[in-house]
Amino acid sequence: MVKILLDPSMYHPHLSVAEECQKAADLGYEYLELSPRWDFHEWHHYPKVDRAEIAKVKAAMTSTGVQIWTFNPVFNWASPDEQERQVQVRNFRRLLQIAHELEVPLIATELSGDPTQPLTSEHQFFRSIEELAPDFEKYGIECTIEAHPYDFVETNERAVGIVRGVDRDWFNYEFCCPHLYHLSQGAGDPAAMMAYAGDRLRHVHIADVYNHLANVGNRYIVNPPGVDARIHQHNEIGNGEVPWDEVFGYLRETDYDGPVSVCVFGWEERADDIHVAMRERIAKELGA
Repeated sequence: MVKILLDPSMYHPHLSVAEECQKAADLGYEYLELSPRWDFHEWHHYPKVDRAEIAKVKAAMTSTGVQIWTFNPVFNWASPDEQERQVQVRNFRRLLQIAHELEVPLIATELSGDPTQPLTSEHQFFRSIEELAPDFEKYGIECTIEAHPYDFVETNERAVGIVRGVDRDWFNYEFCCPHLYHLSQGAGDPAAMMAYAGDRLRHVHIADVYNHLANVGNRYIVNPPGVDARIHQHNEIGNGEVPWDEVFGYLRETDYDGPVSVCVFGWEERADDIHVAMRERIAKELGA
C-alpha cells in the first residue's frame, strides 16, 4: 500500500514545521514531505534548524501521529565550481544528521548542476555521491533523485542512467509527474518512462502540468523568445495535461507500494480543498 505524503509548501509562509504536522493531520495525511523553507533547509543554504526546533518537531510528530517521511532538499552537489560543491556536500551532511535525529528515512532530491556544463557537472555529482555514501549508509537513510528542469540532466532515460551508474541499493529514482513534458521533451507517455526505471522507481510526485511544447510552444509565453529558462507548473489533478489513467494504471499494474507525494504549488487560496481532493483521488486510484 502506498504512503501518501503531503508537501506543505503552500503553508510554509504561515506555519512552522510543527504546525504543518497538525495541518497534515487535519487534512487526513499521515506523512509529510518537507520541502525547502528558509528556517529549516533552504535551497543551497546550510540548514538553519537547531536542537530546540528539532525537539518541537519531534513532539509535534508524536502528538499528531504524522511522520516526516522525506526531506526534499535542493543542494547543488553537482556544481562545476569545486568550492561550491564542497560547501553543498557539507550542507547535505548536516541535513542527514537532522534526518537521523527526526527518524526521517528518505531524502528526495535533485541532480542540480549546470545544464550548460553537463559533463563537468556529472563528474562533480559522482564525486559528491562517493563522499556522501558513507553518511547515507551510516544512518540507514535512502535517497531518491529526479531530473529537475535545468539540472545537468533533464530527461528521464539519462536520469535513470545516473541512478544505475551509482548502483547502490539505497539510491533510486523519483518520477515527477509535473515534470513529465520536460523529462520527455514533450512526448509524454508516463507509463513507458516509469517502466524504463523498472525496480529503481521508488518515489512518485503527483501534480498536473500543461505541455510547454504544445501548440508550437505557445501553451506558455515567455519573453524574450528563446530565453534560457524552464517553465512548468505544479497544479491539482485535472488542471493540466498529464494522462492520469496511464499514470495510475501503471502504478496499479506493477503493485507500486512506495511513497506518493502531493506537491501542488501556487494555489494558497485553495490549499486545503486541493490537498484533501488530491489525497482522496490518490487513495481511490491506488487503494491507500
